[in-house]
Amino acid sequence: MIQTIDVTTLQTWLSQGRAVTVLDVRPEADWQEWQIPQSVHAEAYYDLKASQLAPALQQLKFPLDQPIVTVCGMGKMSLVAAEQLQAQGYQVYSLAGGMQAWSLAWNIAQLPTLANGTEIIQIRRTGKGCLSYLIASQGQAMVIDASLDPTVYLQLAQERGWQIQAVLDTHIHADHLSRSRQLAELSGATFYLPANQRSSGTYQPISANMQIQLGVATIQALATPGHTWESMSYLLDGSHLFSGDTLFLAAVGRPDLEAQAAEAQQRASALYQSLQTILTFDPASIILPGHTSKPVAFDGQPIMASLAEVQAATPRLAQPETEFVAGLTAVRPATPPNHQTIVQLNQAGAGLPADLITLEAGANRCAIA
Repeated sequence: MIQTIDVTTLQTWLSQGRAVTVLDVRPEADWQEWQIPQSVHAEAYYDLKASQLAPALQQLKFPLDQPIVTVCGMGKMSLVAAEQLQAQGYQVYSLAGGMQAWSLAWNIAQLPTLANGTEIIQIRRTGKGCLSYLIASQGQAMVIDASLDPTVYLQLAQERGWQIQAVLDTHIHADHLSRSRQLAELSGATFYLPANQRSSGTYQPISANMQIQLGVATIQALATPGHTWESMSYLLDGSHLFSGDTLFLAAVGRPDLEAQAAEAQQRASALYQSLQTILTFDPASIILPGHTSKPVAFDGQPIMASLAEVQAATPRLAQPETEFVAGLTAVRPATPPNHQTIVQLNQAGAGLPADLITLEAGANRCAIA
């Protein structure tokens, strides 16, 4: 009888640094696009699907005293793989729900405390690449771009004696369902969303240059249209920029989601101007993006970089506008799965649907390098 392991247990094992081998048996292309950190791959999927012994599994050698967790897309082929490995004498578990379920896994990293005592925790949805932030000053806290169950943020704040007073989104997301409205309702906080004509739910509109005071910290809204028309970035005390999907550590936001060719060009031009504004900041400013395109390791290291480092890693930032727009609109990456449905739900501001795992399955695809 093959035992299964749930996402929470595997997440805990990895957070604790427990010795475990995560073995992914999906096709190579799927593994290359998104994977569990430190997982190893075996090209076994098609043999397993055909109910055959998979040579790739027979050839692998693992420590007998270390558990193996097999992984596939939905938790079916991983059971078959686990059976074959168990027959070789290994202690094996199959990840229930597969990578679809892993989409909700998360870990955190804490940034160095700022000079005025402000603290920043980066909450990383490692199974999806979404990055959200819990910021606190003098016991008052805010959350930016909540993408996980609201209880995650509430518990993190409660453990530290913080009270969440504000919840902000940088834009209307297309790759995941925002949990910001639900978090605000549960915490009694104010939900802020960039002013726009698309959202039908109740929110406090935030406009360019608007400031929110948080203890001794000040967060200023910076209009950065391009990825979406309403996109905002949030500048903390003039030194840390929460850039949403406008600027990543080695890429920029894509302007083509939910847009025809002409609008994509207009948005690419707007994005260029937004980025030029950001490039006038102090090169030592810290960029904290809303996504990462790589699985987030359980290492406690914040995903961040100085503006100077981002500029050096992102050649598009040095291009003139004509070249930037032409190059950006010539690239048409695959869209995030179910993005039209996700955008509609985020616009409506209604409750979260029951089948979050299926709806949000797959890597985020909001950046262009």
